[in-house]
Amino acid sequence: MTRCYLPLVGFLCVATTAFADDWPGWMGAQRDGVYRETGIVDEVPSDGLPIKWRQPIHGGYAGPAVADGRVFVYDFQRKDRVKVTNSLEGGNVAGRERLLVLDEKTGALRWEHAYDCTYSVDYPYGPRCTPTIDDDRVYILGSEGDLKCLRVEDGKVVWSRHLQRDFGVKVQRWGFASHPLIVDDLLYTMVGGPGQAVVAFDKVTGETRWKALDALPGYAPPTIIEAGGTRQLIVFHATAVVSLNPTDGTRYWDVPFQAAYDMSICRPMVEGNKMFITANTGSVMVELAPAAPAVKELWRGKRGKTSIQAANATPLFVDGVIYGTDHQDGTLIAISSEDGRRLWQTYEATKPGATRFVKEGTAFLTRIRDTDRYLVMSETGDLQIAKLTADGYEHRGRMHILEPTQFAKGHQVLWSHPAYANRTAYIRNDNEIVAVDLEK
Repeated sequence: MTRCYLPLVGFLCVATTAFADDWPGWMGAQRDGVYRETGIVDEVPSDGLPIKWRQPIHGGYAGPAVADGRVFVYDFQRKDRVKVTNSLEGGNVAGRERLLVLDEKTGALRWEHAYDCTYSVDYPYGPRCTPTIDDDRVYILGSEGDLKCLRVEDGKVVWSRHLQRDFGVKVQRWGFASHPLIVDDLLYTMVGGPGQAVVAFDKVTGETRWKALDALPGYAPPTIIEAGGTRQLIVFHATAVVSLNPTDGTRYWDVPFQAAYDMSICRPMVEGNKMFITANTGSVMVELAPAAPAVKELWRGKRGKTSIQAANATPLFVDGVIYGTDHQDGTLIAISSEDGRRLWQTYEATKPGATRFVKEGTAFLTRIRDTDRYLVMSETGDLQIAKLTADGYEHRGRMHILEPTQFAKGHQVLWSHPAYANRTAYIRNDNEIVAVDLEK
């Protein structure tokens, strides 16, 4: 079938065989953090939600993907089986990266693709990038730069690249983390090195089609928008947000924006003619020109002053309000898109009961269709439903799903984005993946 994607601005039609209720990659089918199924619960009951199945897995930040009756989960199986207790461990951590494909209804293993991989990165828990399903193929990008295209049916390798070796680059401190974007016949991801911060590959053959930008690549995924009558590839590297021609990589415009420690992670989000950009140093709002690919800066919010400083989870931009978790104090914050002023903030989404800041507190927000209700997955392992508006945060129940198994800033966290499909939430940590029934 042909599905119409709405990545940020305007409609973009992409051919795919995924069902309407699938979650075939990072942040969903349209990569916008919206869950479009009907018939799901309005709140989490006091006695919790039913668990459909559990399946043991190993470590990773990569969220699950769901397509055509299959659940795709990407992990790292350490050779020494030693539990990571220091997130800055780094060095030579031997093991295997694995793509596990499970039956959506039962969790039973359908097939596995594994390969030896030695981690040099800090936070050596596992892959960062959610698998991306496109038609009858699945694409994965590992922490050390293994970029692979596999057949969905049986896991046979169609093509494989190694970004460090093929492009002569070293892995960044926190690994390759830019979720591959597939549009039409190209796959885009961040690589690094002179003239190749972003690279476009032929999705069928894996051949390099073009390279662009002299910059440290950062960790944010590329995205496609349509604005100013032009399709634009938006790239957020370590020092700027850049608009490129997606067919050849030529530059349209750029907005300087320095992320601390090169932590450009959050995808720039668009509503109407505005684009919101954020990292651990602050945020900026720009206006997209109506008749040509160009932008005008509207305002900037500085670290610790106004706005949001988001790091690990991309904020959502809805009806003139931006909701996101703040890197500085760990709260969920709502701000006005007009000037960045804070409307409210709460610890309910990140650290319920907290009364003081929690460094890097994180919650993954997913809007339920076009409503004011949201699924909220906290780093504490709690799945919540809440009503979010400009007026405040209304709690609609929570359920503890999984124990946080990763370490960051001296405490345990769960930093993997869930998948939502078939009226089910698929949630992972470093020990297991759980299917939670969301049907009303």
